[in-house]
Amino acid sequence: MSGSGHVLTVVIPALDEEQAIGATLERCLCARDAITASGGVERVEIVVVNDGSRDRTEAIACGFADVTVLGFDRNRGYGAAIQSGFAHGSGDLVAFMDADGTCDPMHFAQLCRAIDEQQADVVLGSRMGEGSAMPAVRAFGNALFAWILGILARQSIRDTASGMRVLRRSALADLTPLPDGLHFTPAMTARILLEGKLRLVELPMPYAERVGRSKLHVLRDGVRFLTCIVQAAVTHRPARPLLLAGFAAALCAAAVGGMPVLYYLANRRLEEWMIYRLLLASLLATVASLCVATAVVAERVAALAHRRVRRETGPTGLASRLFRRRHGWWLGLGLTTVAILVVRPGLIEYFRTGHVEMHWSRAALASLLVVLAVASATTAFLLDMLDLIERERTGLAALRLPDRVRPARSGPQAGAGTRVG
Repeated sequence: MSGSGHVLTVVIPALDEEQAIGATLERCLCARDAITASGGVERVEIVVVNDGSRDRTEAIACGFADVTVLGFDRNRGYGAAIQSGFAHGSGDLVAFMDADGTCDPMHFAQLCRAIDEQQADVVLGSRMGEGSAMPAVRAFGNALFAWILGILARQSIRDTASGMRVLRRSALADLTPLPDGLHFTPAMTARILLEGKLRLVELPMPYAERVGRSKLHVLRDGVRFLTCIVQAAVTHRPARPLLLAGFAAALCAAAVGGMPVLYYLANRRLEEWMIYRLLLASLLATVASLCVATAVVAERVAALAHRRVRRETGPTGLASRLFRRRHGWWLGLGLTTVAILVVRPGLIEYFRTGHVEMHWSRAALASLLVVLAVASATTAFLLDMLDLIERERTGLAALRLPDRVRPARSGPQAGAGTRVG
């Protein structure tokens, strides 16, 4: 496996880890030969970033001759420490691991091999396998975050916040910016899976009980982890959370309004008390339609902003096709026509007698149809506008002249020094 030319920079962020940092660095130094022997790496450099520790962490780390130690005067955050270590190191592969004794540096050999063997950009060690010493509360939280991200990204992931990873340095440009805090790792995972530019590989690894007191606050940091996952979804794949919300609203609308509809089909009439159910169902149906319309427009904006090809498959593609090529205009016109037909008896009665005794259910249904029609037409308008913007941007790019133009000669009699206007 040697001869690949890889240099591995291992960054160890440390905050008040005097109980564990010495043993962690000893294990890292002992693992270097194994990593170079079987990991496809020629050299391993170790960088400790002291994140404003108030104990002897930095002093202990400075006692190791083959370790580079960087120090922050104040606590800047887990993610900030890792990114500073990346910037200081020289390896074409960059990695990080926690200083608390939970991760085995020998595992870097397997992670580095996967970079080449599986053509990965990022390889993370999953702590969620058998024999993991992770506390039950944290294990549940990690499983929950992995499930949420898996739904949003439509990819399977077991550990969103692993603190042991290897990355190609060339991949960092596609990952910045990332947060400075403990939510650095789930933010990275979410961005990779949702943006789809980088290949992520997940490998199981042993995970031991930490030495010393954990810096993780389950509730506060759990909220941050969830927030960064949702923010990544909204930024890169906004249609997915919106379509999920719309689907949930549609199911609730069907559950609330199903009974009155079945009653009407069986008896051709509605009871007065059913108005509340139908109004709530109408409201939920409106929310569902607005979520779908917003999802289509938001996905189009994200594709335009990130310069990626729009999705043509799956629920997002189906929803987009519904409003494309003026389908939305025709859908809006059709719904408006149906709304007018629904309230037609009331309209005729009003123009003839000046008052209306039409049943309230017709007005409620017509109102819902008009709202859906407006949402459809508005979505079609916005998509047409975005198409025009994309065509204009593409046209400007095509018309942009190169910086240098070589003078052309049409034949042997052509004059020298032809100017190109």
